[in-house]
Amino acid sequence: MTFTPHGRHLIAGDWITSDASFRSDPSQGPAHDFGAATPELVDRACQAAEEAFWTYGQTSRADRAAFLRAIADEIEVRAASITDIATQESGLPQARIEGERGRTTGQLRLFADHIQKADHLDIRIDPALPDRQPLPRPDIRMIQRPLGPVAVFGASNFPLAFSTAGGDTASALAAGCPVVLRGHQAHPGTAEIVTEAIHAAIGRCGMPAGVFALLQGGGNAVGQALVTHPLIRAVGFTGSLRGGRALFDLCAARPEPIPFFGELGSINPMFLLPAAMAARAEGIAQGWAASLTMGAGQFCTNPGVVIAIAGPDADRFAETARAALAQVAAQTMLTDGIADAYRAGSAAASAAPGAQTLAAGAAAGRAALPVLLRVSGDDWQADPALHHEVFGPLGIVITVRDAAQMMAIARDLEGQLTCTLHMDAGDTDLARQLMPVLERKAGRLLANGYPTGVEVCDAMVHGGPYPASTNFGATSVGTMAIRRFLRPVAYQNMPGALLPAELQKG
Repeated sequence: MTFTPHGRHLIAGDWITSDASFRSDPSQGPAHDFGAATPELVDRACQAAEEAFWTYGQTSRADRAAFLRAIADEIEVRAASITDIATQESGLPQARIEGERGRTTGQLRLFADHIQKADHLDIRIDPALPDRQPLPRPDIRMIQRPLGPVAVFGASNFPLAFSTAGGDTASALAAGCPVVLRGHQAHPGTAEIVTEAIHAAIGRCGMPAGVFALLQGGGNAVGQALVTHPLIRAVGFTGSLRGGRALFDLCAARPEPIPFFGELGSINPMFLLPAAMAARAEGIAQGWAASLTMGAGQFCTNPGVVIAIAGPDADRFAETARAALAQVAAQTMLTDGIADAYRAGSAAASAAPGAQTLAAGAAAGRAALPVLLRVSGDDWQADPALHHEVFGPLGIVITVRDAAQMMAIARDLEGQLTCTLHMDAGDTDLARQLMPVLERKAGRLLANGYPTGVEVCDAMVHGGPYPASTNFGATSVGTMAIRRFLRPVAYQNMPGALLPAELQKG
């Protein structure tokens, strides 16, 4: 059955219309009209979320787990319609959307399993020691408790896995926090149909109506109203450094500042060590070209930069990468604005002093072709403008004089989501020198792989020092993401009947 969006917001369990509207701009298929949110609707949604928190924040882990699984089930009921509208709006291929939908339902069920094990509660019990000298010790018990309503901003590049029912929403709901979602204007129909799935799960599980709200459009005023609303206790965001930093500053400037968990941008450098390059420079280059152009380079883990020691091996690598990228056809980008920004960023990087253009296909409109540049280590170090992420399939090969310059570039890096070593056994000593530096620069370190593709599991860290993210101690992927929306509370000499259920034992 074809899904036709109705263009309304979901607030307190009701589908709400608004006077102003905006029109979607799909890559293919029909455009649709959607109501544009207002600060007044933001207030209504936040008030409903706060009211819901008094009930939802006290639900059992079993009930929340059942709710998360119900959302996953309802998404799967709508699978064909979700694929249809998401491919139309985003231009992403069907296989990518279907895989992303599986990731979305998988992480909902993963959080359901995680909270039922109770590891996230970090329970600590120090029993009373009434006979301790010189002073007795009281009974003290600690547990993690939910923060309250959370604002989530949908991401442009992941219409499912980082948007309506994506990792931020799943982890917040798992923690016991209601969610007010700001849908991304690049895929409002997708946000709406996934919200219908959440709405159905709310009804099935008897959850309070305000536990989830969808607000669409409305421009910067709506985003500002949401992050500054006094009832919002935390924000989850995936997007640009500029937009994320503006929201981060608003959160910090509130009379009562709140945490802003923003995943903002990264160039994800790969260090190509000498023995590996001597043995397999061509193979590494082919793998890099594939990773660089996957999804038109529209991944936050896109490996935009490689660093290699100048010489014949680096030349072979660069030529192989150039030849591989020359075979890549134009790809559709998520929006016209993203395509324009990619072309502008690529042009600026290409004009940098010392930049040599190895490949630069011309594409217009919403299409993108890869761009490959080569610079010396000296030119890279002299021009910080080259160090900024360009969202799309832009790759830069940095050829350094020696291992010492490679180390210097590593030390000068800003915070990253990932750093990668391509190495063989003969590179172990150099890799050992790099590791303490890279551990300080990134949240995930890889060996002999490519960072595109983020496994959703207990051990994953998707975050890093600023500007990769605004809170280097957090992750937006994996079960540890739930910690962003919890805070520790200690109970001293509290009667058992007043304790959370998990603290009543022991």
